[in-house]
Amino acid sequence: MKTSPSIYRTLPRHDSQQASAVTIGNFDGVHRGHQAILARVREQAIERGLAATVMTFDPHPRTYFALRGQRPELVPTQISGLRDKLTALSAHGLDQIILERFNQALADMSAEDFIRQLLVQGLNTRWLLVGEDFRYGHKRSGDIELLRHAGQQYGFEVETIADVADEHGHRISSSELRTALAVGQLERAEHLLGHSYRLSGHVIHGQKLGRSIGYPTLNVKVPSQCALRSGVYVVRAHGLGPQPINGVASLGVRPTISHNGRLMLEVHLLDCQIDAYGKLTCVEFLEYLRDEEKFPDLPTMIAAIDNDVQCARDHFALHGL
Repeated sequence: MKTSPSIYRTLPRHDSQQASAVTIGNFDGVHRGHQAILARVREQAIERGLAATVMTFDPHPRTYFALRGQRPELVPTQISGLRDKLTALSAHGLDQIILERFNQALADMSAEDFIRQLLVQGLNTRWLLVGEDFRYGHKRSGDIELLRHAGQQYGFEVETIADVADEHGHRISSSELRTALAVGQLERAEHLLGHSYRLSGHVIHGQKLGRSIGYPTLNVKVPSQCALRSGVYVVRAHGLGPQPINGVASLGVRPTISHNGRLMLEVHLLDCQIDAYGKLTCVEFLEYLRDEEKFPDLPTMIAAIDNDVQCARDHFALHGL
């Protein structure tokens, strides 16, 4: 049975001198393109007797630079939060995940120091897989040529990978996936991911309004920059019982009842009363129903929820889930 990978937040590793087969990237969403990269790393690690290793960053470097430059509008949306990313990476037979904090020190690190401190001293890298356009180091000064030169000096091999395409020749990328999620195209997102889109979070206390109108909801905390379009969805909630529970969910800032503007996922479970406070649930998105709306009054909102619930029931009746 495969054990979970070791997760390191600092390099060099405190408990290992083992040589590594490494890939580096943000891996937001861990889509089919990422999965192809992870499979190649694992294959080479097994073949060469190395530790299969991913180095990823938190926060996303683009997020760091956007906030540092006081340009929040340039922060990329998040396909998955850190927990979901690590869970998805862990499912691909890795030995190590390096969660490198992207901060001022890393942003200022020269390309040569990036190679020497992180790849050589930090991971004892023997084989490295990166995208053809991979850049690293201060002001993105490092390129593939410098990596290959360093590889000759320090004894590691560099392999590059072009964009991964699907069976129709279309590029599979995080930006393609963000675009699909931004418009609520769940089928396209599923095609890019290889599975339905999911978000996990802990159930937290809400305003309890749902109970009073006959639609109790679970309030689930999601990433504030969530890539998925705000709106109402047919969903299934995993992890709250022995089987997934059918439901309908609203992702948004609850404009009719709340003014704090915080993004929240509210899940109403169909024909199920459950005390889930504090529990971790994984919500699977199955069908986009409608946009989030600001209703003039509660009766209008309740009528819309009645319709949403009926649409969800119709979905499950049709798909037999």
